[in-house]
Amino acid sequence: MDHLINHPGLLFVFGIVIFVMLLLDLGVFNKNSHVVSTKEALIWTVVWIGLAMCFSGVIYYYMDFENFARFQSAYWIEKALSIDNLFVFILVFTFFKVPKELHHRVLFWGIIGALIFRAIFIFAGVELINHTYLPAMTIWGKEIQINVVLTIFGVFLLVSGIKSWFASDDHSNEEDLSKNFAVRMVHRFFKVSKEYDGDKFFTVQNGIKMVTPLFVALMVIEFTDLVFAVDSIPAIFAIAPDDPFILYTSNIFAILGLRSLYFLLANFMDRFSKLKYGLAIILSFIGIKMIISPFVHIESTVSLSVIIGVLVLSVVASFLFPPKTKEI
Repeated sequence: MDHLINHPGLLFVFGIVIFVMLLLDLGVFNKNSHVVSTKEALIWTVVWIGLAMCFSGVIYYYMDFENFARFQSAYWIEKALSIDNLFVFILVFTFFKVPKELHHRVLFWGIIGALIFRAIFIFAGVELINHTYLPAMTIWGKEIQINVVLTIFGVFLLVSGIKSWFASDDHSNEEDLSKNFAVRMVHRFFKVSKEYDGDKFFTVQNGIKMVTPLFVALMVIEFTDLVFAVDSIPAIFAIAPDDPFILYTSNIFAILGLRSLYFLLANFMDRFSKLKYGLAIILSFIGIKMIISPFVHIESTVSLSVIIGVLVLSVVASFLFPPKTKEI
């Protein structure tokens, strides 16, 4: 928490950058709904990654290399774990038959919701961690202090990593989302129109106020982000469990670039077939790091090297060893 107090200037810069970029994104470049081209998606992807790298440079300049490495590690962990979100975006848009020119609008407001919920999870999580340390004890002649929450997170991530390794590669577009919790809640509290009304989330039909299928799609994406945060938030706590500034800024930069990455990769997500193994290794590594942290300290630079190395190798392996196409 001290970083928030000692470096209010960095927090101010972060807030201004995010506010200006979101304002430009929605109010200027995407004022009118349109299909996002590959070129436009590539430009925005480079812009968001570039901004994140520049901000990490500012952290290095005003703080130190350790915090720079922490930011980078948390950023790339969140970026990597967010890949599964892209599959869900495709599934949601396909199921609800969302017109391509409206994809950006749904993702934009979905990300706004994520900004709020991530802040709640991260700041509440740090506070919870600070209050769940067991009394110091001596083991093997060394004084250690175990944190209950971090240990539970570590075990959870290790199990998640193992399950991810053996998970099915089938991201079926035919999954029935009509029974999704978010869909059921929307239908319970709102009347839902059968037709879209341009890019509106709310409409009036025959004098009755209703939500459109676009709103339903948005709620499914918001709910899905909450589910995926169960993996990603504990994972980044392994990097800087006592520093919400590093965790939140890196997390937000990562998910803000997720929209443009979706438009860039949506048409060939199946080419990253080995990425799931890389994510499984990263989750397991982070889980083990959290479990053994009271006994063995793994430097942030080591964590960063492992994360980036595994990601690069899994992407390269995906292209060198593509999945065999099924013969019809």
